[in-house]
Amino acid sequence: MAWRSVMISRPARLRREHFSLAIDQEKTAFVPFEDIAVIVLDHREITLTHPVLSACAEYGISLFSTGGNHQPNGVFMPYLQHSRATRMLRLQLNIARPATKQAWAAMVRHKIINQACCLKLAGCKGAERIDSYARRVRSGDAGNCEALAASYYFPRLFGQGFHRSQNRWINAALDYGYAVLRGAIARGLVAHGLLPSLGLFHASEQNAFNLADDLIEPFRPLIDLHVASQSLNEERELLPGDKASLVALLNVDIAMPRGTMSVLFAIEQSVESLARFYENEHADSLELPILSGLRQHLREQ
Repeated sequence: MAWRSVMISRPARLRREHFSLAIDQEKTAFVPFEDIAVIVLDHREITLTHPVLSACAEYGISLFSTGGNHQPNGVFMPYLQHSRATRMLRLQLNIARPATKQAWAAMVRHKIINQACCLKLAGCKGAERIDSYARRVRSGDAGNCEALAASYYFPRLFGQGFHRSQNRWINAALDYGYAVLRGAIARGLVAHGLLPSLGLFHASEQNAFNLADDLIEPFRPLIDLHVASQSLNEERELLPGDKASLVALLNVDIAMPRGTMSVLFAIEQSVESLARFYENEHADSLELPILSGLRQHLREQ
């Protein structure tokens, strides 16, 4: 399974050489395409050839571009590579409303549980109250526990007075990390024949990634924990090293029902379980993560 995240933040030329991505800079580096899950292009003077784009589609690689603010602003993904995409589309369109509400409740519940785990791992107070919100989640999150938990959680993690609309290093880092996670999830959805624009809860007509925005929720506290663990200097911008460490979170350990695995593999299993959910309409089919820290996953040799 693909496991590498490649981030390029200096001038470079990317080309395909047989089964590898060739990165021409002062020297040339070669990375097998089959190992790559994500490529992030974060410099204006990066050029790439058409065979590189074709290889990204062939190997299921998410290729991110960044804008003038160096935040991800686009992602290139394979086009309907799953053999049963039409069948999965019909299942997505015909899913029963009660089932979608139960699935959304499960995602919100796991998100709030992971927010409590994040506070505990970060040494912050308030985890017990966050856990109480998780216990109160009902079908469709009719009680809006997600928003109630968030309003209590973020000030405990990042300090009183913090909110997500502020122009601060913390928010820039959170946005970057969430964007990378979102693209990795969208990649998995496409690989399993699911249409990312058809969400369970999110339903914006202007959003091509509604379903990814549903499934990302239990994974978000991983980014929060990493950002909270940094020595913060709010006066500086998001540096290449910050971005590289955020991309590297795709390869940290996270707990899943089948055991501890990398975030990339956990995304794969969560998407597989989501495809099963569309088949049987049972929310207990969903396999969602539980935060366990920031330890890098050790690959078996």
